[in-house]
Amino acid sequence: MLPGRKGTPMESRKLRTGLLFVLCLAIPLLVGIIGSYFTSGSIPGWYAGLNKPAINPPAWVFAPVWTALYILMGFSLWLVVREGTRHAPVRQGIIIFSIQLALNLLWSIVFFSWHMIAAAFVVLMLLVGFIAATALVFRRISVPAAWLLVPYLAWCCFAAVLNAQIWLLNGFLV
Repeated sequence: MLPGRKGTPMESRKLRTGLLFVLCLAIPLLVGIIGSYFTSGSIPGWYAGLNKPAINPPAWVFAPVWTALYILMGFSLWLVVREGTRHAPVRQGIIIFSIQLALNLLWSIVFFSWHMIAAAFVVLMLLVGFIAATALVFRRISVPAAWLLVPYLAWCCFAAVLNAQIWLLNGFLV
């Protein structure tokens, strides 16, 4: 497009949609980056010293899995937000999505920075509930958006099992 020339409404809409897509992907990925800041320092020391269950994946698995899950979350959010925030279910979905994303970050802080395994389990149970609630609200707006959250929900359920087993194997550390 030439400088000073206004784009067509279609070009303008495509630009807004593209920027919205990038923003929706960036938000969960940014939360993941912030969470990794609180996580990475504890992995070689505190976390490595914990008794872990046999089903605990190797450490290298977590970064690619979480990256994929954050991308799926962002794409799911985009499918909902692009419907327009003037719709009450979209606004409700954004609020619940934001709460689950905050709980996601909080779990990393509570578990890895504060070393509070029992409290982290409680946060994780809340997180699982809010992911399910997000998927249910998103389903009213976009069925694919809801389905994109299923791997995240499954992984967090698995994480809850790991968290509980680590809690049990380490003498109910708080």
